[in-house]
Amino acid sequence: MCPAPITVLVPVEQLCVGLYVHLDVAWLDHSFALNSFKIKTEQEVQALRQLGLQSIRVNPAKSDCRPLAPVPRTEGSPVSVEIAQPSPEEMEKIREKKARIERLIKERDAIAECEKQLAKVAGTLKNITKNLFSRPQEAIASADQLVQQMVESLLVDKNIAIHLMNDKIAGEETYYHSLNTAVLTMMMGKELGFAASDIKLLGMGCLFHDIGKIEIPDRIVNKAFELTRAEQNLLQQHCHYGKQIAEKIALPKPVIDIIMQHHEYSDGTGYPQHLKADAISPLARIVAITNTYDNLCNRPNPVDSLSPFEAMAHMFGHMRKQFDLTALNLFIRCMGVYPPGTIVRLSDGTFGMVIAVNSSKPLRPSVLIYDPVVPKNEAIIVDLLHEPILEITASLKPAQLPAEIYDYLSPRKRMTYFFDVDKGAARNTA
Repeated sequence: MCPAPITVLVPVEQLCVGLYVHLDVAWLDHSFALNSFKIKTEQEVQALRQLGLQSIRVNPAKSDCRPLAPVPRTEGSPVSVEIAQPSPEEMEKIREKKARIERLIKERDAIAECEKQLAKVAGTLKNITKNLFSRPQEAIASADQLVQQMVESLLVDKNIAIHLMNDKIAGEETYYHSLNTAVLTMMMGKELGFAASDIKLLGMGCLFHDIGKIEIPDRIVNKAFELTRAEQNLLQQHCHYGKQIAEKIALPKPVIDIIMQHHEYSDGTGYPQHLKADAISPLARIVAITNTYDNLCNRPNPVDSLSPFEAMAHMFGHMRKQFDLTALNLFIRCMGVYPPGTIVRLSDGTFGMVIAVNSSKPLRPSVLIYDPVVPKNEAIIVDLLHEPILEITASLKPAQLPAEIYDYLSPRKRMTYFFDVDKGAARNTA
């Protein structure tokens, strides 16, 4: 266990700018964004004095200065703290806090709705896969309807919010990889200004891009350790097998191209045909990016998986030449420098986990905050879009977290995403 911070009680009249304070009151009962923070302005000092507390805990190790000297008083005179009426500035902060609470409620509702929709979509995809050979036309019609619904949701508003889903939603089923790839790829298609028909082709291609793995033994597809050369060669055949299946059930040619080429790289180092640049289908070039990203984040053995931040950094730092650079830059912009699932430290020293990113404001994501005063199931979600004084200062590996923070934030062993358009709209009108 990480030891609790050493704090001292300081009378409110000795508070000053530079002290790091811990408020032992409910988060809803004050106007500050967090329960622990460094005092930055005299207005914040006044707001703390207006809470009606005689003293407040201060962490000397995180403070920039000492408290003010005690206020001189006559021997035997009672200690009194003048509680002024809230200033106009403090009233505005109180209004902002109420708006923040409303956004938090909406955020939780949006996440719950996303989980509900993802479970429904995953169930549909499972049935499509199960019926693909016995009732192919019915399965394709179901897939077409599913993707059409996703396209309509995606195009209903200008902005999209990408949510991180719970592990219990993701499970171990392989079809979540197809859904992840579809969600991220269709998002990119929208941002690239593709027509709805092309976004739909992207979605169909992603749902079926790994269909050829049906012909590969599960012991190879799901092997948690390094594949032998022979096993690698067999696994790579899933592109050919997928093409044969797709042609047999008469999928559109752009979808077949995605199935065949989603492992091709712009520099010719991909497979199965070692195609280069323009020889690769424009749609397949996009799927190559999202497919690689999700494979890095969700390896067969979760211990080998990269964090979202690490995956993005690896792709840009070491694989840049293998992708369409315009599309890669767009993907990074859409997912943000800190994609959902990234463990972060904020400028005030707080730890958190990014749980949602707005495609139009990727540097200001929503962060689930670690605060031991707040119960885990009621954890505060801070939307950095509305907290300009806070910023992300570092990305951390989950293993770097103290045990109690790790347990509180519960980093995902597997990353699963879904989009919520309504939240995207709400974030930009709030």
